[in-house]
Amino acid sequence: MKRIQLGNTVFEGENDAYLLDGETTALVDTGVALPDVRAELEAGLAEHGVAFADVDAIALTHWHPDHAGLAGEIQAEGDADVYVHEADVSLVDGTESPLFLDRDLQRETFDRWGMPEPDRERLTAYFDAVSADLSGRPADVTTFADGDAIDAGGVALEAVHLPGHTAGLTGFAFDPREAPDHEPVGSDRGRAGPGEELFAGDALLPRYTPNVGGADVRVKGALAAYAESLARIVARDFDAAHPGHRERIDDPSRRAATILDHHRHRTRRVLDVLAGGGPATAWEVSAALFGELSEIHVLHGPGEAFAHLDHLADAGVVESDGTAYRLVDPEPDVDALFPTTPLDDAVDGSEG
Repeated sequence: MKRIQLGNTVFEGENDAYLLDGETTALVDTGVALPDVRAELEAGLAEHGVAFADVDAIALTHWHPDHAGLAGEIQAEGDADVYVHEADVSLVDGTESPLFLDRDLQRETFDRWGMPEPDRERLTAYFDAVSADLSGRPADVTTFADGDAIDAGGVALEAVHLPGHTAGLTGFAFDPREAPDHEPVGSDRGRAGPGEELFAGDALLPRYTPNVGGADVRVKGALAAYAESLARIVARDFDAAHPGHRERIDDPSRRAATILDHHRHRTRRVLDVLAGGGPATAWEVSAALFGELSEIHVLHGPGEAFAHLDHLADAGVVESDGTAYRLVDPEPDVDALFPTTPLDDAVDGSEG
């Protein structure tokens, strides 16, 4: 298994695509459909004697263009099978438009968040500047569901559905001994041999917390879904995770527990905003949490605030008139709003 790191000046940078070149040739994720990123991926594959036309299968962790954008172009070169979770299929095969191209969805979303008109104009101008070719050529896709197995480069990938960041985000669990040229992480947990590892996509990242709420506005109860996904990662106790951005994570359970605790901390901060200033919109809570935002974060900030407010509303802690949220339970048990894990006492979510 080889990691090919790709540039990405549009979103968070340093995308990872993974090459599995054994009995067949496969990729996990592809990078965004920009000419310079395509050239980087072609060069990275060529270092291992592989061209687009040689790729037999592409397993996509989720629909975002920085992960799925080049799938259609690679498929056009050699008729690769493209696999994506059933909840994300319409945004990879082109039958549905993402938020950054759908003006009606933008208006509905920004109304719900209480986003002021000047900030809407800033964000839509950003979308217009960067979105023209990000998603690339639509792909013909094969869908899978949680628990399904995919043969990728001779490696059996188990689909582990981890929604929250997107509706269909899926990690792929695998036995590292099956992956060609892969050096598994040594286990120190009493196992006879190496345990499972995970291609994590954006469910788990090493240096920051994946966005929920703004990253895929189709997700209902995004924070609750993501919290359960993090708890599932902790429970699986993978030996390592290979994320969609930056470096390998050598203790995925601890990282997942840290991010989960981070969301407990953030929930308390949201409650403090409402307690100190009265009813507020998602936009106003975002401003209190994050200050002035730019580029894609004008989407992610209020989206994150909305996800937390929505979670609190579902629990009856706040109530909404459709835009603004009012605190009705001033002293909720925040810990009870999230799943528990065996690592909760060992992590500090302020690091998340």
